[in-house]
Amino acid sequence: MRIVSVRAWPVSFPVPESERVSLGIGTAVKRDAVVVKVVTESGLVGWGESHHGRAHGAIAHLVNTTLRALILGMDAGDCVGVWARIYRFQLASHGMGAATAMAMSGIDMALWDIRAKAVGWPLCRLLGGAVKPVPAYAGGVALGYQDPAALVEEVRPHVEAGYRAVKLRVGDTPARDIARIEAVRRAFGDDLVILTDANTGYALADARMAMPAMERLGVAWLEEPFPAHDHRAYAEAKSFARIPLAAGENHYTRFEFHRLIEDRVLSILQPDLSKCGGVTETMRIAHLASAWKLPIHPHSAMTGINQAASIHLLAAIDNGGYFEADISRNNLFRDRMVSTPWSIRPDGTVLPLEAAGIGVEVDEAFLEAHPAIEGPGYV
Repeated sequence: MRIVSVRAWPVSFPVPESERVSLGIGTAVKRDAVVVKVVTESGLVGWGESHHGRAHGAIAHLVNTTLRALILGMDAGDCVGVWARIYRFQLASHGMGAATAMAMSGIDMALWDIRAKAVGWPLCRLLGGAVKPVPAYAGGVALGYQDPAALVEEVRPHVEAGYRAVKLRVGDTPARDIARIEAVRRAFGDDLVILTDANTGYALADARMAMPAMERLGVAWLEEPFPAHDHRAYAEAKSFARIPLAAGENHYTRFEFHRLIEDRVLSILQPDLSKCGGVTETMRIAHLASAWKLPIHPHSAMTGINQAASIHLLAAIDNGGYFEADISRNNLFRDRMVSTPWSIRPDGTVLPLEAAGIGVEVDEAFLEAHPAIEGPGYV
């Protein structure tokens, strides 16, 4: 299964003003993605997603030039060998750091797609798991800042669809954040699991004000109140309340997750298969976390490729948590670029796709019709 072709597409579409969501990092004005295709000499095709890193043209260019040249001719089934080669020449010394981790993630995901297709198994089975239910929460680029009553009405159809957990965006102001959480708790009762994500929008003073109220309201976790590198702030915030702290979507490779675990501050780890080094590295992170009895709740990237792969991984580890179901409106990367990646079931779970590999089909005409839109994705 020699690798004969590697190609990455940077793709974009604008978000209409009526559908823009404001988060702790700004208001989303477009959506970007990087889709990776790997082909073997026998014609097997694998698909993966590299996180765009808010510089999707640069990530795709890194795949199409340096990383492509490093791995052409290698065995597509040698995921560990391909990972190690990229690590040696790009991550271990003088490399592009986070950009390389994101770029290689899409390649690695595509290689696992090929491996599973080669044996005719769904990816979860090749990873050591089975097709079984995975709990999901309603999340993605959605449920942002709005009037509490409007937020309740946004949450309602997702609860009616079967979701038993939702993730609300915080990082606005502590008072407004708590008012929204209180409204959702009143509307849906104590049985609804409420998660929160600040998208790095809090200062320590904000967290000190918000976290005791979140604990009172039964919030199950506070995600990324601070930037990934601000280890001191996370350590200090742990004392503010008993609400679990979550992070990991902006940490790369097992080497960074090792510190997160050793610090004993986070209760929830959230690696992204399209950012941290791919399926290969997420499995390593999951095994490392398992030794510490820490759960893995992967952060989902933008397309149905990552989302379907994340479900497979969750069905194959012993410390798997929630699948982050992107319920944002009109996500073309989920609804049109690929075949259906997942469906919510009445009991609030999703199932891995049963087709060989990751299980989604990709429309290459869509990729060609949606070239990169330059500029920031959030303003």
